[in-house]
Amino acid sequence: MARPPLRLSLQMPDGRHRALLPRHRVARWVRAALEAPAEITVRIVDEDEARALNRDYRGKDYATNVLTFDYARAPLVQADLVLCAPVVEREARAARRPLPAHYAHLLVHGSLHAQGYDHEQSDTEAERMEARESVLMRQLGFSDPYAS
Repeated sequence: MARPPLRLSLQMPDGRHRALLPRHRVARWVRAALEAPAEITVRIVDEDEARALNRDYRGKDYATNVLTFDYARAPLVQADLVLCAPVVEREARAARRPLPAHYAHLLVHGSLHAQGYDHEQSDTEAERMEARESVLMRQLGFSDPYAS
């Protein structure tokens, strides 16, 4: 099945994880979750930037793994996905998951958010989103991030 077109901007200001996140790999992971054409910027940041963005836009004073800023959903998905490299590293290590697998999961997760999926509004929506993520991650060759 052909995936919708994606215009991707990849930003890594400090070069952290550049070898793990080549453009073609990031594009594949994001594109897997798309249900419509998209323009998406993926930015890998440090904890200071992630904390400031989370505080300023969500009122939460800590660095989180991924923030999704969705600007449009139709006819073109337009969004910024901001991932905090140190948080992603810690989470992958704690879960004993390969770092690329965790990045792939967070990019799929953020891309679904950009299209209106939400896990915070209701248990039903959370189950729907997690089920979609599980299917996509398996299709990408990774294990189910929600499996025990």
